[in-house]
Amino acid sequence: MAKATSKKSSVNNKIEDLSRNMADGTDQFMTTDQGLKINDDHNSLKAGDRGPTLLEDFILREKITHFDHERIPERIVHARGSAAHGVFKLNKSLSKYTKAAFLNDTARETPVFVRFSTVAGSRGSTDLARDVRGFAVKFYTTEGNYDLVGNNIPIFFIQDAMKFPDLIHSVKPEQDNEIPQAASAHDTFWDFVSLMPESSHMIMWAMSDRAIPRSLRMMEGFGIHTFRFINEKGESHFVKFHWKPLLGVHSVAWDEAQKISGKDPDFHRRDLWDSIENGAFPQWDLGVQIVPEKDEHKFEFDLLDPTKIIPEELVPVQIVGRMTLNRNPDNFFAETEQVAFHPGHIVPGIDFTNDPLLQGRLFSYTDTQLSRLGSPNFHEIPINRSVNTIFNNQREGHMRQQIDKGKAAYSPNTVGGGCPFLAKASEGGFTSFQERIDSSKIRGRSKSFLDHFSQATLFYNSQSEVEKQHIKDAFSFELSLVNIPEIRQRVVDHFSNVDLGLAQYIAGKIGAVAPKKPMPVQNGAIPADGNPKAYQPIKGKSSIEKSEALSMAKTVKNTIASRQIAVLIADGVDEASLKNLINKLSAEGAMVKLVAPKLSPVKGSKGGAFSPDRTFFNAASVLFDAVYIPGGAQSVAALREEPDAVHFVNEAFRHCKAIGADKEAMPFLEDTYIPRKLGSDMSKDLSASGVINNGNIKNFIAAVAQHRFWEREMMSKVPA
Repeated sequence: MAKATSKKSSVNNKIEDLSRNMADGTDQFMTTDQGLKINDDHNSLKAGDRGPTLLEDFILREKITHFDHERIPERIVHARGSAAHGVFKLNKSLSKYTKAAFLNDTARETPVFVRFSTVAGSRGSTDLARDVRGFAVKFYTTEGNYDLVGNNIPIFFIQDAMKFPDLIHSVKPEQDNEIPQAASAHDTFWDFVSLMPESSHMIMWAMSDRAIPRSLRMMEGFGIHTFRFINEKGESHFVKFHWKPLLGVHSVAWDEAQKISGKDPDFHRRDLWDSIENGAFPQWDLGVQIVPEKDEHKFEFDLLDPTKIIPEELVPVQIVGRMTLNRNPDNFFAETEQVAFHPGHIVPGIDFTNDPLLQGRLFSYTDTQLSRLGSPNFHEIPINRSVNTIFNNQREGHMRQQIDKGKAAYSPNTVGGGCPFLAKASEGGFTSFQERIDSSKIRGRSKSFLDHFSQATLFYNSQSEVEKQHIKDAFSFELSLVNIPEIRQRVVDHFSNVDLGLAQYIAGKIGAVAPKKPMPVQNGAIPADGNPKAYQPIKGKSSIEKSEALSMAKTVKNTIASRQIAVLIADGVDEASLKNLINKLSAEGAMVKLVAPKLSPVKGSKGGAFSPDRTFFNAASVLFDAVYIPGGAQSVAALREEPDAVHFVNEAFRHCKAIGADKEAMPFLEDTYIPRKLGSDMSKDLSASGVINNGNIKNFIAAVAQHRFWEREMMSKVPA
C-alpha cells in the first residue's frame, strides 16, 4: 500500500510539473520570455514619438523573432503565392528626385520577378479568400536588388510593427481547433479589430470588393509606406508607390468567390499562368506621389502613418514607367517558393522614413528568411541573386555557394591589398539620408496618429452605391459568423464612427443593437501609465469628401483582352455563326472556350466538327467572364433540355455578367430567369442590362468590356 501511494504521488508530481507549462494567462501580468513584466506591448521604442525605432528594443525583437519562427518552412503570412518574370521600362526620368539608376535612364530595361499572394491562408488554401493580396516586386538593378514589397491595398491594419504578431494571430485559424482556414469571419479576428480603432480604415478596404479581385492581373499594387527619394544633391522628397493595371481594377461577386473556391481553388494562379502562356502579358504602370520635404506636415494626416493614404486629389499620381510580366517560372519551388523579399533591400536614391511599421519590417524580414530558407546565404539561391557579383567579408554558413579567394576576410586589411574597397557616394556607395534626430527615448506614438476614422469615412463615401452595398453585405456575412454577441456589438459601435447608416444596417443583419449616434470605442492599446485619454481615438476632418480613385466603378473598361468567354454549344450548332463569333472575339484578345454536354466533338450544321474545351459537368459560369449562345435550331433545342446549361446562364446573370445570344437562341433565353427580371418581352433590346439578345457581336464585346452590370443586384436575387 505504501508503494502504491508513493507511485501515485510520483505520477501526480509529474502531472503538476507538466501543468506548469500550460500557460493560461488569466489574471496574470504579461511578461517577456525571460519572465520580465511588460509595461507597454503596443509601441516600439523610438527616438521621439515620430522617430526611428531603436535597435535596443529587446521586447520588440524578442516578440517578432518568436513570431518569425512560428512556421517551418511555410511562410507564416503570404504562404499562398504565384509569381512571374518580367521587365520594367522607365518612360519618365526621376533624376530630379532620386539618383536610383533604374529610375533615371529611360533607355534601360530592368528585369523583375513579381510574387502575388494571399496573406492569411496556408499554401493549400483557396485563391478566392476574402483577403489582402501581396504584391511584391524584385528589381534586379545594376546597383543591386531593390524590393518593393507591398499589397493590393495602400494601407495596413496597424500603425506599429509591435502589433503585427497580434494581428496575424487573431486572423489565423483559432488555436484551439485550427478553424477556419484562410478566413477572417471568426471571433478572434473581430475581437482584435473591435479593440484596435487604428484598423478601421483597412477594414473598410478589406470588406470592399478589393479583397476579392477577378484576377491578379486586374488589381492595383501599393508600396503602403511613405519612403524617401534622395537625389544627387542629397535632397530628400517623400514618395508613395502605386502600380496601376492596364486592364483596370475588377472584382468578382462574393457568392461567385465562394463557388470558385469549390470549382477551382487555383483560379488566380491558373489565370496568371495561362495568360502569360497565351501571350496576354499582364502590365502595370508605375506611379509615384511625391511630396517635398518642406510639405511633410501640411496635411491633416501624418505621412508616417501606414493606415493613411495621400488622396490623389491632394497629390496626383505621376506615371513614370511600365512593368510587363512575360515569362512563367521554370520551377515553382525553386523560384516562387524560394524567392526572398525584404523592404530593406534598397539602392542608392531610395531610403526609409520613420514609419514605425516599416521600421519593424526592416528587422523582421531578414529574420524570417533565416528561419524559412535555413541559412544566411539565402541570397545565393538563383532567384535571389543580384545581377552583380558579390564582394564582402561575409563567409561560410550553411549551403555557401560562392567561392571566395584570398586570405583576408576582414576590413581593414593589408594582406588583401585593402580589398574589397569601400565606395564613395560619388562612386555609387550607399549613404543614409542625414535626418536630424533630437528627441527623448520613448515607447509611444505621436498624437498625429490618433485620427482613426476620417479616412475610413472618406473611403466609404467614395464608393458607388453598389460598392457600398457590397461592403454592408461583407460586414454582415463576416460578423454573422462571430459567435460572441459582445464582439458583434462592439464592432457595430466601433464602425458607427465611420458611418452611422453602415453600422445600423449591419446591426439589423446580425441581431445587434443599432446605434443612434456614434458610440465610444474601446481602445485596447492602453498606454503604460494607464491613462485611457492619452490614446483616445479621434475623427479628424478630411479636406475632401470623396476621391474617385478609391472607387472601382470608374476603372478602365475599354478592353476584353484575356477575358474568358464561354460559348455554349451542342450538335447542330450554326457553323457560320460560331466561326464568326470566335474570330471576332479572338481578334479582340478574348479567350474563347467551347462548353458542351460532353467532350466528344460537336457536329456543326454544315457537317463540320468542333472540339469542346469544357463540359457542363467540369465547368461552371463562375470560371468565365461572359457567356454566349450561338444559333442552330438543333443545338438550341439540345441546350434547352440540358438543366446545367440553363443554370449556367442563370448563374452568370445573377453575377451580373454579359450574356449574348443569336436571335435563333431566343427560345433558350426564355427558359432562363432573364425574362422574369428584365421583362417578359424578349424581343426588346436588353443591351443596357448587359444581355445582347439579337446576335450583335459588336455590342456583346462592348458589354464584356464593362466587366459587370452590377445594377442587376438591385433586383430580387436570381435563385442560382
